[in-house]
Amino acid sequence: MELSATIRDYIRSKKGICRVYPAPFAVNLSSGNEKNIVEPDISVVCDSNKLNDQGCSGAPDWVIEIVCPGNPSHDFIYKLNLYSKSGVREYWIVNPRNQTVLVYYLEQKDFCVKTYTFQDRIKANIYNDFWIDFQDLDL
Repeated sequence: MELSATIRDYIRSKKGICRVYPAPFAVNLSSGNEKNIVEPDISVVCDSNKLNDQGCSGAPDWVIEIVCPGNPSHDFIYKLNLYSKSGVREYWIVNPRNQTVLVYYLEQKDFCVKTYTFQDRIKANIYNDFWIDFQDLDL
């Protein structure tokens, strides 16, 4: 909740159009015959046309997943590939266990990745002037 509140507060301070949706919030990334409905821990959607009564239809601009110790490959492999193919602009994998954050961001047509710790100040790449300092969060 601390992380989603920090993002929400930044967007409000800039009078931005994006909205933050914590889980449970359905995201439909289906294409063709392939059905892909996921429920990210945090979704940031900047295009209100993607929103409907069921959640979000299409790729959010920014997705944050908190690693589940029981099934980390779901976030690190399955969802990374799904979000990359679907056009998510930025994907963070937050691992509270080892206090790391993997930041994947779209550059041209490929995801670039940077690794951070909870001691770092981390730039949200979908914005020009937004950094999150995990030391300031009450985690």
